[in-house]
Amino acid sequence: MIPVEGNKNLFRDQNTGAILNMDSKGYFNYINKKNRKLTEKQEIDNMKKDIDEIKSLLHELVNRKT
Repeated sequence: MIPVEGNKNLFRDQNTGAILNMDSKGYFNYINKKNRKLTEKQEIDNMKKDIDEIKSLLHELVNRKT
């Protein structure tokens, strides 16, 4: 591995020429953040479904009274 000048976490693979990021802590932080966002999105989607169901039930109640 050849270090990339100016960046302590980047290295060039001698065989393929690919630049590799060896910062495992940064990678795990990225994965955790991504998973948190996915969880938050799922929670928001569930809340939207719940709100739609409540609205539908309210409409049914209003229509029955009249």
